[in-house]
Amino acid sequence: MDKNDGNVKYVLTGDGAGTLFLIDEKSGDIHATKRLDREEKAMYILHAKVLDRTTLAELEPDTEFNIKIHDINDNEPRFAKDVYFASVPEMSEVGTSVVTITATDADDQTYGNSAKLVYSILQGQPYFSVDSENGTIKTALPGMDREVKENYQVVIQAKDMAGQMGGLSGTTTVSITLTDVNDSPPRFANHSFRVTAAESTEVGGAIGRIKADDPDIGRNAEMEYTIVGGHDTFNIITDQTTQEGVVIIKKRLDYETKRDYEFRVEVRNTYLDARFIHGLQFKDYATVKVTVEDVDEPPVFTRNPYIIEVHEDTASGSAVGVVSARDPDADNKPVKRLANLQDTNVHLTRQYNKFNQNNSTHIFGLLIDLQKNAVFFSYYVIFFSIFFHVFLSSLLETLRSQNLYCPDQMERDLSFPYRCLNPMLQLSKHFVVVSGSLTMKIYYNSLVYASLVYKEPLLNFSREGVHII
Repeated sequence: MDKNDGNVKYVLTGDGAGTLFLIDEKSGDIHATKRLDREEKAMYILHAKVLDRTTLAELEPDTEFNIKIHDINDNEPRFAKDVYFASVPEMSEVGTSVVTITATDADDQTYGNSAKLVYSILQGQPYFSVDSENGTIKTALPGMDREVKENYQVVIQAKDMAGQMGGLSGTTTVSITLTDVNDSPPRFANHSFRVTAAESTEVGGAIGRIKADDPDIGRNAEMEYTIVGGHDTFNIITDQTTQEGVVIIKKRLDYETKRDYEFRVEVRNTYLDARFIHGLQFKDYATVKVTVEDVDEPPVFTRNPYIIEVHEDTASGSAVGVVSARDPDADNKPVKRLANLQDTNVHLTRQYNKFNQNNSTHIFGLLIDLQKNAVFFSYYVIFFSIFFHVFLSSLLETLRSQNLYCPDQMERDLSFPYRCLNPMLQLSKHFVVVSGSLTMKIYYNSLVYASLVYKEPLLNFSREGVHII
């Protein structure tokens, strides 16, 4: 017991003794040397001793006491992140949960309201709301459309002291993205498309593309194009990369047969969301008109080959036959004779014997100037259209021998050139006729162009025996 005679000395030991806490050795008063932070250490355990100042003998038993630091509101709420990212489907119902974010407060949650937090929304209304107790963000506006606005920045505040005035606060930003749902059907901006196609386009070739618009994204914007009722000449497929409809040809086109086509195309989404199909038609229609463009085609002979029989005693200058060709294109593209064969015995007349302007058919007369005992002549007549497409027809002349010459007598090579009269082409070819005992073949560059088979033993050629190679 301290008799206040100055013989008592107080000594302090334990947590922070001598640093944070000092004791007056005469009075026993304890003092803190610095500001104490409850968030660093909330309680200190100390021991006090009473000693005889002279002998340092303990006058009383060691006494333990605790110093508990009372909390004050000196810490503001803190969020773990400065920015959070979240998403919610567009067109969600009001009250749909988006994300829950919470803050922490280092103050004592068991003492007063220093750590009691209340959440509020500072930015992002009227689209979103936040639960004041747990920090859950929810949709607050119906019919939010991603195609109108996709991203929202929401600022959330957490305030301690139960939100009362004087409380400390912290904020964070939540970036919310509306994800796409299939709420928009595909639509043609133009409900009529015109496509041109050359009649020479190969089967399976693409002749044009059409495009519908869908403001959705991803699989919600995937479309499929079909021809309503199908079509025997055209088909349409979907380009999965561009989401375009590609018009392709199923059957060869012919300008002279049909020049204009028209069909109806349907476009629809391949994926539908059951929530939005009521009252909306997720397909659209457009008309496609196809115009076939003429492509100059080679003339066509009315027969191939031509077989003309001439007596060997036919007078020179006699007309022995006609050769005709027609242009399958329009009537204003006539066939023109731009090539001729030069042979000492047979000539193609340079004048038309007959000309049919309606069907673009030219008929040529042949003049004969036969040498005595001439047996066989073979040559080619070439017709060009005005765009110089070449069509080759074999013209075979069989001379019926009145003297019945044996084929062995004509075992010799006959050759003749033909020359194209079109100076731009500058063509020149040379054919060789080789006859044998029973056959006759026409060669050009070592390739057989035509062959004939004789009937034994007379020189009376069979039409069925003519082969064009």
